[in-house]
Amino acid sequence: MTEVSESKILGHLSTAAHASIDDTFPWAASEKIDHEAVVGTIKSLMADEFVKVDNLSTSFYSLTGEGETILAEGSQEYKVLKALEDAPLSLKDLEAKVGKNIAKIGMGNCMKKKWIKKDGGNLLALKKSSEVSDEVQDMLKKLKAADFAKDAISDKEFKDLKKRKMANLVTRKSFKVERGPKYAPQRVKKSADLTKEMLESGAWKTAEFKPYNFLTLGEKVGGGYLHPLLKVRAEFRKILMEMGFHEMPTNKWVESSFWNFDSLFQPQSHPARDAHDTFFIKEPGATVSVPEEYYERVKKMHEVGGAGSIGYRYDFKKEEAFKNLLRTHTTAVSSQMLYKLANQPGGFKPARYYSIDRVFRNETMDATHLCEFHQVEGLVADYDLSLGDLIGTIETFFKKIGITQLRFKPAFNPYTEPSMEIFGYHPDLKKWTEIGNSGMFRPEMLAPMGLPENVRVIAWGLSLERPTMIKYRIKNIRDLFGHKVEMARTRTAPICRFDAVE
Repeated sequence: MTEVSESKILGHLSTAAHASIDDTFPWAASEKIDHEAVVGTIKSLMADEFVKVDNLSTSFYSLTGEGETILAEGSQEYKVLKALEDAPLSLKDLEAKVGKNIAKIGMGNCMKKKWIKKDGGNLLALKKSSEVSDEVQDMLKKLKAADFAKDAISDKEFKDLKKRKMANLVTRKSFKVERGPKYAPQRVKKSADLTKEMLESGAWKTAEFKPYNFLTLGEKVGGGYLHPLLKVRAEFRKILMEMGFHEMPTNKWVESSFWNFDSLFQPQSHPARDAHDTFFIKEPGATVSVPEEYYERVKKMHEVGGAGSIGYRYDFKKEEAFKNLLRTHTTAVSSQMLYKLANQPGGFKPARYYSIDRVFRNETMDATHLCEFHQVEGLVADYDLSLGDLIGTIETFFKKIGITQLRFKPAFNPYTEPSMEIFGYHPDLKKWTEIGNSGMFRPEMLAPMGLPENVRVIAWGLSLERPTMIKYRIKNIRDLFGHKVEMARTRTAPICRFDAVE
């Protein structure tokens, strides 16, 4: 359409008899071209100085759907009068005869004009339809006869029509077009770039190129921005390292069920191992190997028990243990680190480890849950640790990140006993939100690893997202992480800094 309109415009201006287009709107109609396409073409031609234009503005009236109906059938008041001139009618009968909306509007206007009156429970006509004129319809006919010109009716008459939603005033923009300083009957588009084909064919010698402005500044290059989660993660790492923790390697998102579940003394029949809660890998579906002697000790602990436990008393299946999955927690890494700690040269030495990385769970998404999130995990392995050491470590960490309102609730975990859920108060949601889980690793988990009998391991984990939501006053986790996140937040989020509470 653009090429057609350009050809017609330049062709029209090519002869002395048609050196201008006085008004593009009627011209476009006569040429059967959409006026919007003509306007776009003219603006393009103006940029290359092929044409010069004068802006035109024309105002006229247009009828609404209501106005078109009244022009054809008459006004509501005239219809009501015609309905009542033969015999008085009740309001209900009038509505049935002319329609509820027409009766409602027409009755009020008829009474205002004193064409009808109420007589008891009926409406009585005071005039014959032949004795009055339908002023509204006559005004619309007058408009149509004058081709809806602006001066066809007075301003007061238009206000009355507009008040009754019968007519609108429309302003149409168009152009008067004349030849420009670089006019030609045909426009050859200028090349923007020097191409390989131009060089090979020699076309560059005769080609016209668009002018380059070598003084203009390029688009401002913005630097990278850290996501709020990464800001909080960096601050958490700093705090944990200040507390003497060393970071665990968490670069593998895919783990075997053995390290993710079995080594943690989680039974193979546990609901968390169902596909409704865990993302299992199809290809490769199974891991290659695990430490054989450790595998046998874990299998024995599950089947018959040990370290004061009777186990789960079931047949431990290797094919179940070797299944690959997207790790559901970074505790799968913790179990591997503890196994290495127990079997390192020189024997066991007390250690503190932490990790902050992504985990995956097949959960229903809501304001506080996603199927993909970050877990912050810390553990301390030392001799004769107690639940008091665990509570003290957790409180120290959360005070350092500025969350002072904490509650602990007894809980159950397959691999910790005792276990506690950690709740923090969200000042905007005005409620306590679960922000972590904790406990002391069970002897059934630690004994197969080969750790000394009096070594205890305290551990705790929390999501990275929920403390970030509390810190940045975010109510919905999907506004922080996921495909619906507002990217501008990465530019506007302030630097994350947690003030330690003494």
